[in-house]
Amino acid sequence: MKKLLAMVMAVAMTLSLAACGGNGTPAASGSTGSASSEAGSAANADFKVGAIYINSKNDTAGYTYAHHNGITTAMKELGMDPDSQLVIVDEVNDTDYDGIASAVDTLVAADCNIIFGISFGYMQAMADKAQEYPDVIFSHATGYMSNDTNFNNYFGRIYQARYLAGVAAGLKSLETGNNNLGYVSAFGTEYAETCSGINGFTLGAQAVNPNAKVYVKELGAWADEVNESAFAKELIQNYNCGVISQHCDSAQPQIAAQDAGVFGCGYNSDMTADAPKAHLTAAIWNWNVYYHTAIQAAMDCNGDASQFVTKMGGGAYYGGLAQDFVDVSPLNQDTVAPGTDAAIEAVKAKIVSGEWDVFSGVKLHVNVNTDGTVSVDQADEALMDNAGNEIVAAGGPSVEDSVITGSMNYFVAGVEEA
Repeated sequence: MKKLLAMVMAVAMTLSLAACGGNGTPAASGSTGSASSEAGSAANADFKVGAIYINSKNDTAGYTYAHHNGITTAMKELGMDPDSQLVIVDEVNDTDYDGIASAVDTLVAADCNIIFGISFGYMQAMADKAQEYPDVIFSHATGYMSNDTNFNNYFGRIYQARYLAGVAAGLKSLETGNNNLGYVSAFGTEYAETCSGINGFTLGAQAVNPNAKVYVKELGAWADEVNESAFAKELIQNYNCGVISQHCDSAQPQIAAQDAGVFGCGYNSDMTADAPKAHLTAAIWNWNVYYHTAIQAAMDCNGDASQFVTKMGGGAYYGGLAQDFVDVSPLNQDTVAPGTDAAIEAVKAKIVSGEWDVFSGVKLHVNVNTDGTVSVDQADEALMDNAGNEIVAAGGPSVEDSVITGSMNYFVAGVEEA
């Protein structure tokens, strides 16, 4: 979760230790690039990962669940035992600086070698603690701060996966004859993370249904299960939205869509189990891709935390579809429109190859033909915002990554605030 303004942060904290003991001895094979010595293997068996979560580690869907699954999957891939080598402090509010700092202190006291913080609001506290504890590695999700030694940040091109989810939503809107799509979002144009996601989803829907409109209802918070449900219902009832997408933590918007007899696109994890009659697909993160890389690099530091940023290739990690860092969840074949699989694969191929990206002056026009084949045409068309301003000229290159991650503060044409 990302907020692009530095803020005073912090927490009412619920402490949950997944493991503090170091008595586990997982196989060390594959856990370090320099583990040829017995000393190296022993060190990796004692290596501990710390994590600070905004919601419960026991969540079964959503943002925290996706990160937790990514960390534990990566650790198992590296021959580690999450039960004995992962220490978690969960339900840490991201607006209480002192609480976040206390969570870090708890993990350092538990002898964690690397500490991951998954909410944007943890950024300043983690940056400060990285200075206080130079022998510990700190890695922060969705932020922009780093140093040259033991502190980096990580995020990805989730807007690419949003575009693919938009294709699924657009095809469903054509099938149902309802051009109105809804989007329950934590925030809107205040933060580039939410703004770029809404825009990517809209452009994907418009690639198959040029008449698609996206109505956005903002929560004003990263997690608010009551209003996540209420706002989805409002979009359905007051704006006749036939597909509900989301940028929020829980599956409540998808459940609301199912209850109303419409459809939805989730976020962070596959939400089909939560709403099997409504869910089409979800824009998801394969967080294990990053966590595997980061934990491996941390172990390769062999106790010298100052090497971490160099081993990671810099202070910021930013992957996309091409790195399998983001994607869409398996399509729900009981709900998606015919041809959705082929349409998404055709668009995905263009993005992965580097031939095309979402926020450029070249638009895709995706058609599912009567024989089931898919055609994808490209046309030079200006990227416009919803106030009629030209963002990228027809045929122009994509906006810079710094805009997508930092300064994008406009909605594209076709987005309306509800």
